Amino acid sequence: MSAEPTESMNHRQVLEALSGLLLGLFVAVLSSTVVSNALPRILNDLHGGQAAYTWVITAALLSLTASTPIWGKLSDLVSKKLLVQVALVIYIVSSALAGLSQNTSELIACRVLQGIGAGGVTALAQICLASMVPPRERGRYSGYFGAVFALATIGGPLIGGVIVDTGWLGWRWCFYVGIPFSLVAILVLQRTLKLPVTRRKVKIDYLGSLLIAAAVSMLMIWISLAGQNYAWISWQTALMVPGGLLLAALFVLVESRAAEPIIPLSLFRYRTVSLAAIASALVGIGMYGATTFLSQYFQLAREKSPTMAGIMTLPMILGLAVSSTVAGRLITKYGKWKAFLVAGTFLLAVGFGLLGTVRDDTAYPMLALYMALTGIGLGLTMQNLVLAVQNTVPRKELGAASSAVTFFRTMGGAMGVTALGALLSNRVTHYLTGNLLAAHIDPAAAAAAGGGEIPDLHKLPRPLVPLVTDAFGHGVGEVFLVAAPFALLAFLVVLLIREVPLRSGHEEAPAKQPDLQLVKD
Repeated sequence: MSAEPTESMNHRQVLEALSGLLLGLFVAVLSSTVVSNALPRILNDLHGGQAAYTWVITAALLSLTASTPIWGKLSDLVSKKLLVQVALVIYIVSSALAGLSQNTSELIACRVLQGIGAGGVTALAQICLASMVPPRERGRYSGYFGAVFALATIGGPLIGGVIVDTGWLGWRWCFYVGIPFSLVAILVLQRTLKLPVTRRKVKIDYLGSLLIAAAVSMLMIWISLAGQNYAWISWQTALMVPGGLLLAALFVLVESRAAEPIIPLSLFRYRTVSLAAIASALVGIGMYGATTFLSQYFQLAREKSPTMAGIMTLPMILGLAVSSTVAGRLITKYGKWKAFLVAGTFLLAVGFGLLGTVRDDTAYPMLALYMALTGIGLGLTMQNLVLAVQNTVPRKELGAASSAVTFFRTMGGAMGVTALGALLSNRVTHYLTGNLLAAHIDPAAAAAAGGGEIPDLHKLPRPLVPLVTDAFGHGVGEVFLVAAPFALLAFLVVLLIREVPLRSGHEEAPAKQPDLQLVKD
């Protein structure tokens, strides 16, 4: 074991050490948000449809999901600084390749690599913070993480929108733009991040990683294609669903026997870890769904440019930024965190429910209020679920436990976006066909107007445009309506978490705290 820090770091020292991590986190979040508003234009250029739209997002989420536990395990074994720098290099290479993509298949493959790099930065940033700051102070700095997350989420769509709206740049610069930030982050980390290194023999559970990625991928492929390429009740369903569940069962079996499992099953003997993992998966469904489909709503239901689509989502992002920062400071001051989780998941459910009522002609002030409530809910929830887990487990398991929460959040997000994307495609086609029939237009026009490729409203005959915007308005509304119950379930799960006041130092979690169940000594 490595020696722990002999003296605590002051605020300035922590900020200096976190500067490179926060810049890296900005880049990781930017990798998805800078693409969100540009995707309709990108896929229109590459001739991709709704399935490709969904997979450009979920490919990165899936690889992030599979790689996050590996990064977390490695952080318990080798240099955290080196790992963050390696993750940033992977991000740089994959971003350059993504910008050179000539078709949707190449773009999706590059997004897989981007997810691996972004997953490392996201997981390791939280782990490094836990190594430097005691739990009681962590809320304060988690607020900074939330603010950076919000800044990247605000800046990403705006940057992406401006890039695709600027003819001499083009959408490929949406991928190139993060490379300079990554290079700066590597240099800053080299100078400022100094953490003790644990030197042990590394044993990575590659089989477990492969099994969980295969299980999730098979279920995601089934969800995204069922009802379109084949019937829900079909031989494909009979093969994929049991196959995915069998792979998941094999993953659990492998993890129970692995010397260094990517997700130690012993973590789930902690009540807080188990409940936080479930809540994170449920929150992930809504979180990634909101950011993915709002851009489609503004561009395809309200005929806004990519730049304006980014601007119009500001109420949600500002709500996230303010709530996460304020909550972090209050948690540090009082040492209590459960009330914020309860309030956050409740507001998330309310926000999604209200967003479920939107249509293409919904008044923007009402829409802004709905987005603000959703953003506040996300800001109160995301970082604090990780904080609750970090306050529960022994210090030696911080890396694995922190990455486990991120793992379930991104897994929920990946599967949720896939399912919600399939739902959106189905409902848009349904409403568009109905609109065309009501207007006495051949429904075959739906393939050119939105049932096939992502439509370019500027290239459609004007009589078709209001029919398409109405269909997308209804479709996106139904997506949020379906997401609302998942947020409500997260609220009920969070109610069951037992609050343990945050520790004021680097000492271990109490051996007999009421939050533990059957924990080995």
